[in-house]
Amino acid sequence: MPAEQSNPARAPVVACQGLTKVFKDFWMRQRARAVDNITFHIEHREIFGLLGPNGSGKSTTIKLLLGLLKPTRGRIAVFGKDPADVSIKRRIGYLPEESYLYGFLNARETLDYYGKLFQLDHRTRKSRTDELLDMVGLAHAQYRPVREYSKGMQRRIGIAQALINDPDFLILDEPTTGLDPIGTRQVKDLILELGRRGKSVLLSSHLLSDVEDVVDRMVILYGGKIRREGPRDDLLTRRETTSIETDELDDDTLAEIDRVIRERTHGEKAVRRVSKPRQRLEELFLGIVEEAKREHLATSGATNDGVTAAFLRAADEPSGPEGEELIESLMTGSSRVSEDLSPAAARADGTASPAERDDVLAALLEEDEPNEEPAGPAAAAVAEDRDDAGAPARGAEIDLGVIGSLVDEPEDEERDRGERDG
Repeated sequence: MPAEQSNPARAPVVACQGLTKVFKDFWMRQRARAVDNITFHIEHREIFGLLGPNGSGKSTTIKLLLGLLKPTRGRIAVFGKDPADVSIKRRIGYLPEESYLYGFLNARETLDYYGKLFQLDHRTRKSRTDELLDMVGLAHAQYRPVREYSKGMQRRIGIAQALINDPDFLILDEPTTGLDPIGTRQVKDLILELGRRGKSVLLSSHLLSDVEDVVDRMVILYGGKIRREGPRDDLLTRRETTSIETDELDDDTLAEIDRVIRERTHGEKAVRRVSKPRQRLEELFLGIVEEAKREHLATSGATNDGVTAAFLRAADEPSGPEGEELIESLMTGSSRVSEDLSPAAARADGTASPAERDDVLAALLEEDEPNEEPAGPAAAAVAEDRDDAGAPARGAEIDLGVIGSLVDEPEDEERDRGERDG
């Protein structure tokens, strides 16, 4: 085991040893060996890539880690416990390859539902839902049923539900499927942010460029076996060539460089190829989008300006008033409200006596009472039915004459009209 993989002071988040899963038919005959004797581990604060073509055993491995399948042989430990242990589920976030969502719920109801499954209180669910909807760019479509979402929008809400419990270990199976390049870039930035915050992430994807940009270490599966594993840079570095990047050179300078290389290596090595460096297509695409945003062009698709949710940011990043600062801001706000209600209700030091607080409460209660009195004959009737203190008298009889003066009977209207015509 490499030196960086062993940490006796802290057990890895995931440890698999000799993991094997064989699927059998009804007659208990071996039908497929999906995972064949694989051994790997995932450390804390590590972004780990699980790669391989279709049928290589990636999804089966993920289901074994989640306790959805039982291994045929081998051992698995997640947070030092068996994957089927219910106590570790609270610390895991999972985005499956296909998002299975309730189509009749909208985005806000979906996140609230998953928050309740993790027994989050109402205030936490509301704040996290607001932050996640803004982060994935669905705040403007939060009240639309999920069944009306495009595949990319459903993928976004799926990512949000995987983060609602602020997991310590996040499993992402094809997270960028259906997303546009902007959303893909946003997901990759989020994964890097989670790694900086101390989260562990397992990323499985067929889009190798996405994995290449974010993972620290990876394994490549084929036929259920590990074909290659190690740190990203060690696996991707080509050691048989050397690249030199300089400012633009003319042909004579390039010819001179080639001559020097041949002389120093006795003709065994030379300049193989000279080309202009190209930017990646992703960089070009994102540059065009940013230019359009600066021109304030409208779009009906999902927005991508949301920042990472505050509860998912790194611990050293400021996310608003906390602790004593929050309490101080609340106390200051309360003092201002008291001053607005009654100048005598707040003292110079921001405190109030019990009598003064009672005056403030009385002022609030008086504001809730209706200020307008009925006008006309009804006002006189109401005034007569009030007692000396101004409150309505109990058992007061209704003056039918007053009501009759306000509501004309149809017969009286016809009689008055006949008299006028006569």
